[in-house]
Amino acid sequence: MALGAQGFSAVPRLRLRRQFDPALERLHVLQIDSVNVFARSHYLPVFSRHGGYSTAALDSHLWSSGEYTEYWAHEAAFIPAADRPLFQWRMREFRDRHADRATALAPEIARVRAQLADAGPQFVRELEEGPREARGPWWDWSETKQAVELLFARGEVVAAGREGFQRRYALAEQALPSRALEDRSRTEAQRALIERAARSLGVATLADLADYHRIQVADARSAVRDLEDAGDLVPVSVAGWVSTRGAPEQAWMHRETRLPARLAPDALLTPFDPLVWFRPRTERMFDFHYRIEIYNPQAKRKYGYYCLPLMVGGRIAGRIDLKADRAGRALLVQAAWREPGAPARTVEAATSLLARAAAWQGLESMRVTGVGNLPLPAGFPADSG
Repeated sequence: MALGAQGFSAVPRLRLRRQFDPALERLHVLQIDSVNVFARSHYLPVFSRHGGYSTAALDSHLWSSGEYTEYWAHEAAFIPAADRPLFQWRMREFRDRHADRATALAPEIARVRAQLADAGPQFVRELEEGPREARGPWWDWSETKQAVELLFARGEVVAAGREGFQRRYALAEQALPSRALEDRSRTEAQRALIERAARSLGVATLADLADYHRIQVADARSAVRDLEDAGDLVPVSVAGWVSTRGAPEQAWMHRETRLPARLAPDALLTPFDPLVWFRPRTERMFDFHYRIEIYNPQAKRKYGYYCLPLMVGGRIAGRIDLKADRAGRALLVQAAWREPGAPARTVEAATSLLARAAAWQGLESMRVTGVGNLPLPAGFPADSG
C-alpha cells in the first residue's frame, strides 16, 4: 500500500504529454538538494517511478508553467503553487522568530525589496552593491544574502529559477498568481498538509505524517484526530511496527489507500526520495539502516560518498555509490553493496537499472570498481531502451 501510494504501482506506460506528472501528483513535494555527483536529487524520484524522461522538460514545467513554486515544505522543495497558502503559517512563524534579525537588516531588506520591484528577478550577485567581502553570522552570508533569504522564508520573495544551485529571486506578487498568495489559518492548513501526507504515504505513523511537511508532532496529532473524526484517516495496526517500549505503534491509513493489483518496484532511489527520507520509517518498513556519508572523511565511510538505495521487488536490496563522469561520458559505480536477504535477481536488476540510468543521463558507458559485495559486471554499455 505504501509503495502504491508513492507511485510504484505497475501501470501500463501511458503516452503522457508530461511523463513526470504522475510522480509529482503522488509525492506532493519534490525535495531539492545541492549534491550533483550523479544527478540533481529532484530529478531522481521521477526516474525511479517512470524511467527515462527529459529533465529539461521537467525544469521548464517546474520553473515556467506557474504550477509549481519553491519553499521550505520538507527541506527546500518544489510544491504546487496552489498549495503555497498551506505554508503561510510557517512564513508567519519565521517572521516572528527572526524579528530581531529583520530589524537589524531593515535598511538592506528595504533596498533589496525596492531593487526587485524595479528591476525584476535577480541573483544575489546582481542585488549586491559594493564589495562582497562583508559577511554576517548566517553561514558567512553577506547582508544582501541574509536579507533576501529572510524575505524568501517570510514569503515575500520567491525563487524564479536557479542557475547551478543559486536562486534567482523575485517579489512574490510579481512572480506568482494571486491564488498562491492567499492565506489559510494555521489549523486548517496543517490539517490539509497532514491529509496530503497520508495520501502520499498510504499507511503511516504519527511521526511519519508529521515529518512529511515538517510539522510539530503535537500539531500533527491534533490534525490526525480531526481527520480521523472526519473519516479521512482510518486507524490501523501494522505487524512489526512497535514503539520503543515494545507496544504496537498506532498507524493510520488514508481512506483512499488501496492495495495495488500489481507492483513493479525495481528502482534506484535518491537519499531524499519521500519513500526513504524519514530514516525511522525506512528502518521500520524495510529493515534498512541508511545514512548519508558525504560529510564523513573518506576513511570513515562504510559504503561510499553518495549511495543510492537500490530497491528490487519492493525490498531495499542494496546501495550503490554513483558518480557521473560527464567529461568521459561514463557512469562510475564506485561501490555496490548487497543487503542481507536481497532477492536472487538483485545483480540482474541492478545491472539493468544502472544501464538505464546511464542512458538517461546521456552517459555512454559504465565503469565498475568492484568495491563492495554486490558483484556487478566490470563495465558495459549504457542501455538506450
